[in-house]
Amino acid sequence: MEQLIQLVQEAKKGDADAFTRLMQMQMQSLYKVAKSIMWSDEDIADTIQDTIFSCWRNLKGLKEPRYFKTWITRILINKCYDIRKKNQNLICLDEYEEPAACDEYNLELKEALAALDEKYRIIMILFYSEGYRIREISDILKIPESTVKTRLQRGREKLEVYYKEK
Repeated sequence: MEQLIQLVQEAKKGDADAFTRLMQMQMQSLYKVAKSIMWSDEDIADTIQDTIFSCWRNLKGLKEPRYFKTWITRILINKCYDIRKKNQNLICLDEYEEPAACDEYNLELKEALAALDEKYRIIMILFYSEGYRIREISDILKIPESTVKTRLQRGREKLEVYYKEK
């Protein structure tokens, strides 16, 4: 956490190397969150690129460096929704990508998560995969903590039903 705060402070001063290291630290997390909302790798890449650019432009406005991860995740989610709105009427089956053989271990979990409504899926990913606390998810998604708790519980229940049916 201290390294993250230091990198944020250096990047806010215009240090491009610190910003690059900061983005490298966040890349896997950004990808997982974007993947929970977007389906095509091209859209995920565009979303992450837009997020990084927006982050670089607006980093000086971040008041509290310790909230950087929450801040950038919120930017990413907004960018995902922006791109989805833009592409709302486009349906392209050519973009569907078969899972790689090395993904077989996680394939069943990915299928189960894909079967969930987005409102449950994103909360499940943020909570279980990314390790955000309920309060942080509430801040990121701008919904009440009680809603986050309810969606977590319902998401678990829907996963349980999914696995029982399989």
